[in-house]
Amino acid sequence: MDFKDFNFNPDLLEGLLAMGFRNATPIQQEAIPLILAKKDLIACAQTGTGKTGAYLLPVMNMISQTENRHNNTLILAPTRELAQQIDLQVEALSYFTNISSLTVYGGGDGIAYEQQKRSMREGVDIIIATPGRLISHLSSGLLKLDQLQHLVLDEADRMLDMGFYDDIMRIVSFLPEKRQTVLFSATMPPKIRKLAGTLLKDPEQISIAISKPAAGINQQAYIVHDSQKVKLLTELMKNVDFPSILIFASTKEKVKNLGKVFRGLGFKAEAFHSDLGQKEREAILSEFKNKRVPVLIGTDVLSRGIDVEGISLVINFDVPHDPEDYIHRIGRTARAATTGTAITLVNDKDKRKFANIEKLIDKTIERMPLPEHLGEAPVETAATSSSRPEHNRDRKAPQRKFWKKKPKTEGSAAKSEGTAAKTEGSSSKPEGVASKAAGAEPKTAGAAPKAE
Repeated sequence: MDFKDFNFNPDLLEGLLAMGFRNATPIQQEAIPLILAKKDLIACAQTGTGKTGAYLLPVMNMISQTENRHNNTLILAPTRELAQQIDLQVEALSYFTNISSLTVYGGGDGIAYEQQKRSMREGVDIIIATPGRLISHLSSGLLKLDQLQHLVLDEADRMLDMGFYDDIMRIVSFLPEKRQTVLFSATMPPKIRKLAGTLLKDPEQISIAISKPAAGINQQAYIVHDSQKVKLLTELMKNVDFPSILIFASTKEKVKNLGKVFRGLGFKAEAFHSDLGQKEREAILSEFKNKRVPVLIGTDVLSRGIDVEGISLVINFDVPHDPEDYIHRIGRTARAATTGTAITLVNDKDKRKFANIEKLIDKTIERMPLPEHLGEAPVETAATSSSRPEHNRDRKAPQRKFWKKKPKTEGSAAKSEGTAAKTEGSSSKPEGVASKAAGAEPKTAGAAPKAE
């Protein structure tokens, strides 16, 4: 379906076409007409399906046609990274319009806070906010949303996972009852349906292609002991040429440790976690997007908040607890009709969780053989393998290596040999770290910088 078929405001359509978009995605085809009809909506759609445009475009079109534009729309997001990403898309789409937006989140400096206060006093069309900081502005009386017309909750499931239910309900208490409410979620557990039943009135429902990874993702798994994980990744990263690698670990502490380990081994790697200041996090994301830092390490929060083109390899250092999070993690690669690779390292205690992932996606993920010098891999038991999809259970994964060695000259071979010896000699450090560790936007040219 062509975007011209929606009869958008000409200025909004011009910005859309200038970004190179012509045809709507499935979620956009279904959601846009319903939102334009001012229906409440609950939509289930994964990141990467075009869900942000699915609500931004109709809301921005309605804003362009209304006189009451003072604090017209509120978009709630779970993380500052997602809030910034949404704001950048507003900037790009509104380039030929006079629609204004403001992001509200914690962690900024005094100057940014004063800019927020000034913008709120003067009024903007769209406010994109994380719940915590928004509540402080509402409680102080600085921000008035009693005339709000549109409320959007993006990644509502993640907000509930992060404990924002009470914050959301408190924010809603400041809003008029007569409003349009749109809720987007990647999953639809009972708690989301309960929230929707509380906030939405006679909502329409859409569910688009959930729980299936993109066809262009080459999914692979290594069955490993914890002590083999860092050694395996080191070998993989040294012997393949991936310009952009995203590594997911289970906890913030493990993210920090992996960052130290890989930098110590000579990789340009950055650990992305909540202990960093806002400017540090923005700088790291910018370096990663511009391919100046090829390796980024983070937790599942990063899987929902990052929108970077050209990620060629995603590595699950740990199997995610929730099978749906596996979909989000590996969905960072093979976007926009490209291809990519996703590798998961599975230890003994994570085999059952990995079997649940295979059951969810109805696919047996190819097992890759460990390099012989890393030692024996754990044996997959019959009990674990019995949880795999029935139609794939007897299929044996081809025993082929994931990588091809880079060609080396005689001179560089000796150097490589020396490096290998050095790595082997220092292997106790990565092992120690691995065993010890248990434990959030593209912008078009010319768009004005926003207040933080």
